Amino acid sequence: MHPMLNTAVKAARRAGAVINRASLDLDLVTVRAKRENDFVSEVDHAAEQAIIDALLTAYPDHAILAEESGMTGESEFQWVIDPLDGTTNFLHGFPQYAVSIALLHRGIPTHAVVYDPNRNELFTASRGAGAFLNDKRIRVTKRAKLKDALIGTGFPYRDFTHLDAYTAMFRDLVQQTRGLRRPGSAALDLAWLAAGRTDGFFEIGLSTWDIAAGCLLVQEAGGLVGDFTGEDTYLRTGHIVAGNPKVFVQLLQALAPHLTPALRG
Repeated sequence: MHPMLNTAVKAARRAGAVINRASLDLDLVTVRAKRENDFVSEVDHAAEQAIIDALLTAYPDHAILAEESGMTGESEFQWVIDPLDGTTNFLHGFPQYAVSIALLHRGIPTHAVVYDPNRNELFTASRGAGAFLNDKRIRVTKRAKLKDALIGTGFPYRDFTHLDAYTAMFRDLVQQTRGLRRPGSAALDLAWLAAGRTDGFFEIGLSTWDIAAGCLLVQEAGGLVGDFTGEDTYLRTGHIVAGNPKVFVQLLQALAPHLTPALRG
């Protein structure tokens, strides 16, 4: 394992320990609303600080982009952190949330960790070296037809600008696929796609920290990732489509009739 990835794994496990301790008594967790339907807890902050401390102890000159504390430092190496992806799930005791850490080198994801503290599942990837779940190699499915595919997604919950377009996409895909699933953590959705548990994924308006690690996992597991036109702007726009190679193409085709100018780039 690359030393930088190993450091990220240690950081993710420290954050997972913070989250697991807090999950034992959710009534004691302090929560505030950042905006409508978007919450942050003291656990998010504590987990994020545990990650940052671990990363900067090893690499003090690296930059950080974290969901709660924002951007700090300037470097060609930037750690992108979501300390608790799926906060709403966590606060309700719904066991679908994860720690997500990615290292970008000159804007390109090079190492990725998504850690599920509920199941003790550690998803890792390094560019050019494959994707792994608990040290076992993982690959996307070989399913060839959209009609046989299970697709992950995320409903609009904070910004409803694209709700009509999303609703039309959802309506069509419900009829064109084996089924749609919305567990509530994009980082885990992408990790599960990489592990072959789903065949594709799409969502509108995510943040960089939601998807930076998961996208590398999918790519290193043999999948494809793009925006709604198949281009590579997804880390900037947050509009993302992913899948095994055959489902990816068909998913883009199915979504295309519902794209507004804003969703095209």
